[in-house]
This record gives sequence, C-alpha cells and structure tokens, in this order.
Amino acid sequence: MDEFIAKHREEVIGTLSGFDRLVFRGTLRSIAFPDGFSHYLHKSAILLKHYAAHVKQVSARLKRASLAVAEALKRPIEYLTSSKVSKEELAKEIAARDEIRQGLICVLSAVEPCWTFEIHRNRERQMLELVSRQRKCLFLYHYWMDPMFGLMNARIQTWFPFAIQVCLNGREWLARQMDAHGIRYVAQGNCFPWVEDWTEAQRLMNQQLRSDWPTILDRIAGQLNPIHDTIFSQHPVRYYWSTYQHEWAIDVVFRDPAYLHRLYPRLIHHGMANMGSSDVMRYLGKRLLKSGEIPSNFSGEVVSTLKEREEGVRIKHAVNGNSGKLYDKAYTELGSVLRGEITFQNTKDLRAYRAKEGDPDGPKSWRPMRRGIADLHRRAELSEKAAERYLDAYAAADEDTTLEELLAKLKKSTVWGNRRVRALRPLDEDRDLLSAVARGEFTFTGFRNRDLQRLLFSSPPDSPAEARRRSAWISRKLRLLRAHSLITKIHGTHRYQLNDSGHKTITAILTALGSTVRQLTALAA
Repeated sequence: MDEFIAKHREEVIGTLSGFDRLVFRGTLRSIAFPDGFSHYLHKSAILLKHYAAHVKQVSARLKRASLAVAEALKRPIEYLTSSKVSKEELAKEIAARDEIRQGLICVLSAVEPCWTFEIHRNRERQMLELVSRQRKCLFLYHYWMDPMFGLMNARIQTWFPFAIQVCLNGREWLARQMDAHGIRYVAQGNCFPWVEDWTEAQRLMNQQLRSDWPTILDRIAGQLNPIHDTIFSQHPVRYYWSTYQHEWAIDVVFRDPAYLHRLYPRLIHHGMANMGSSDVMRYLGKRLLKSGEIPSNFSGEVVSTLKEREEGVRIKHAVNGNSGKLYDKAYTELGSVLRGEITFQNTKDLRAYRAKEGDPDGPKSWRPMRRGIADLHRRAELSEKAAERYLDAYAAADEDTTLEELLAKLKKSTVWGNRRVRALRPLDEDRDLLSAVARGEFTFTGFRNRDLQRLLFSSPPDSPAEARRRSAWISRKLRLLRAHSLITKIHGTHRYQLNDSGHKTITAILTALGSTVRQLTALAA
C-alpha cells in the first residue's frame, strides 16, 4: 500500500485497514456425521426406531427456547416465505422504526436447505441405519444491536446437528470502539469519510485481532440455543468455530472528492486493461509455471468483472472463490473513500506456521491453513499483504516512471556485507531467477533456497556434493537480490519475500519481456 499512498500523499488524509465482513460457522463436530450422532443417541438411550419422535421433540424445545427472549421483549418474530427478501434490510428497517439502539431487534425465520440425518431402511441387511442427507428445515435468524459489534446477526439450524452461523462487520465494531474512546467520526454506510484521529482508530481496529473468539462465539451460541447443555446433558459437546468467510478492506480517504472522481476512472481502466489472469493469480497466491503462464492443469476460473452499483463502479478480480475488489465507497465534503478489498473463502493454497493439530506443544512447520479460528490471525496477516499488493498494483495507473529508470540502479554493482556484488542482468542470465521469485505461490509464505532449486534446475541433484553446490549457488543469487534491495528475509525463518520495490521492478520487467511486438508497436504509435 505504501507505493499507492506515496503517489497520492498530498491528497490522502487517512487510511484504515482491517476486517470488513466476518462470517463464522459453529459445528458440533463430534455429532456432525452419522457414527458420531449414533453415539449421542446411544448415550441418550434413544433407539433408532424412536429417532423421528426424539428429534421433533428436541427441535420444538429449541425453537421455544430460542424465541423466548423475543417474546418476552415483544420484539417482532417474522416468518419469511421468499428468499428474495433481504433479511438485513428488513432488520435495519425494524431497528429504525422502533429506534433500537441496543439489544435484540427481531427474529426472522425461513425454511432453507441444510445437512441433517434421517433413518434409512437397509433392505439387504434388514436393519435401520442412520444416514446424512441434505433436506430443508427452519432456520432462526437473530438480529441484534450488540454493544460490542453493533448491528450483527446469527442463525441456528433447528434440526440436528444445530449448525450456527454468525455474521458481523468490522467497521460497525470500530464505530463502537471509537464511541467508547470519545473519537469523533462521520460514518457513511460501513465506511468513515472522516475520523478525528486516524492513528488511534487504526490502533483500535488492530485490537480486534486480539479478541477472545471462543468465548465471544460461545456466548452468541448460548443466546441462540439457551438449552444446549440440557439437550446434551448425557453427551456433552461444544461448538468448533471456523471462519467461513472474511473480507479484509483497506480504505484510503481522499481530502477532495473531485480528486477521487478524476482518479477512479483511470484506476478502473488500468485494472481491466493491464491486470491479466497471471497477475490476479499472483496477487492471490496461486501457482504459475516457470514461464509465468497459467498451468495447463489449472481447473479453476480467473474472472475480471465490472459491476455498476448505486454508489459507483466496482472492479473485481477473482480466482476460485478468492477475490480482490476495488471500488469508490463514498463521496462527501469531509472526505471520499476508495476501498481495496480481499476476500478469502478457499484457503487450500495458504500456509500457516503452526504445530500439528492435536499436538499444540509439538514442532512447528508451514502447514495448510485451517478454517478454524485458531488460524484467524494468520488469515488477517495474509489478507493485509494481499490487499496492500493489490492496491499497489493500481499505483502504476498513469505511471510516468520508465522501465529504463527502474533498471538504472540494477545496472550498477553494489556492496553487501563489505563485499562487492555485481550488477543484475534481468534481460540475460538473471531472467529465470526474477521469474522464479515473482511466482504466485510465494506471494504470502515466501520462498526458500530449496524452492528456487526446484525451479531453476531441471532435475534433482545426483550426489550430495552436487546438492551442496546448488545450495551455495542459490545462496549467492539470494545475496544478489538482497544487495539490490529486491527481497527481504522473513524474520525467524529461512524464507524470503519480494519487497515493494522488488515487486514493482520485477513485475515491470517481466511484463515488458512478455509483451508482443504488436503491443509494443501500438504503444510506440
């Protein structure tokens, strides 16, 4: 983000970086599959032939308990017959009409698809079996004006295994934090065109990452189902909380609305004309071929779209459920907001430095990132990096710096650790090296010596001596890149990452080298 901010420094009055939308899911994992639920039935002394009567009776008790508070407070309880009705907008209308500043707003119910259980008659084995099925059941949506989170909602599936989903907004949360600390602000939608103290607001937003999520989410689950402990008295179970969806947004606030009005069309044009599929995959951490091209076995879809919204135009680049978005969020006399946003739903390509699940005191290594809230802090870290790089990609819009100027420093030798280091040769012998360190899979977790060996040598070493020779050769290449200030070492690891200067310079070089003669001729004309 530094590059984008530096380019527009005179017009930027503040920035905010943090969670926008957060969606958590609660699952009773020990009974979320047939064998586990069968164990619950056994502990509760429920025979399979009595299953239907039992679950209907428990479901009815849960509904009564979940609605009891709304009935006591005389808050609206409405059944929605159409999925086209916006539950959030309806809740906002009710809150405004009844002037709800804190507490329960309403409970909305709707029949929706769910995963649950049913009894299957196995004719071959002549016995009853418990199986998992997708069916439809009643969901209860509770909407609150929460003292901590502001407007939020949570829903519970009223059939076993009682899945829960909690949705809140980081900007609503920040507004409550600023209220508590006496920081004045102007809100428009879920953004802030003006804040009295941007630095303090960012500090408060950073505190959101240190929340005790298990305690918070268990409290919300208790409001949805007050009789949870009674239902599971013979077989105690707890919710496993996972991050289903999160959006990380960086808001850049401009002083003059006219400036953002002039700038935004250029940013949109740059995003559609210059950010290709390989660029999008790189920003979102996807693997590319050594040549920089998309792998032939990539089965996903890279999409770039423009969408007309009531507020303006939004550009979106997406890969397999993960996306980067840019949109002008607000125009006011006090300030105007440009938002860069990253959404991660698919985390299979992301890594976290952690111990093995179930062995918290064991050795740590880079392992696949979990959906569980234990890795939420790592999600935030990767999201912020992705959002910053995505926003910096737009710094090149109407960029006047020439490729020759970017290469000027690289053409000269430099000094690293009191030793002379040669100039880079990006158009010759160092081209493959630059392509390797700029690959998409290294965007978040960085690269190691062994990763570059795999890319820069066509076959494995045939002897220990050859392996040592290759490792030493790569180490010299890493020193070369560090000396020219293109990469930095990740503290406490043997991994390296491109810094902002390296990302800008190498991207420009590789883009120029990958351009066709026709493209370059058109630019020259």
